Amino acid sequence: MGCVTGCHIAQLNVGVLQAPMDSPQLADFAANLDHVNAIADAAPGFVWRLTDADGSNATSLRPRGPDLLVNMSVWQSLESLRAFAYRNGPHLDMLRRRREFFRPLDDAHQVLWWIPQGHIPDLDEAFARLDLLRRDGCGPSAFTFREPCRPSAVPAARVR
Repeated sequence: MGCVTGCHIAQLNVGVLQAPMDSPQLADFAANLDHVNAIADAAPGFVWRLTDADGSNATSLRPRGPDLLVNMSVWQSLESLRAFAYRNGPHLDMLRRRREFFRPLDDAHQVLWWIPQGHIPDLDEAFARLDLLRRDGCGPSAFTFREPCRPSAVPAARVR
């Protein structure tokens, strides 16, 4: 059964830090996190984002090593996620400076996938999607902004 109606889009974005979070090199990145997250929370189409125990951001979560930061969120549509990611001033400013804060990765660093409305993915599910994208390339279960997939072709079952 496909997720034809009632779908949301989930995204995972990972980055390997250039320096420790409390270093002068990452000071601007760290100083802008709360502001950018507050804008995301209020953005049209925003549903949910991953946070750590204090509820502000996810920088203390390091599921795959001490230098790997994760960002995961759910949006009502691909368009709403794209508008926030690439048309929002403060987020776009940080995105343009990503090489100051994060090392370039040889593999995909972001994955998108459709989920049934009301489902909140966990990090295991998200990394399974990223691993799928890295292994098989873009497809109905794991894709990118450059090669999006329609929700009608997406199975509602979780990928592991």
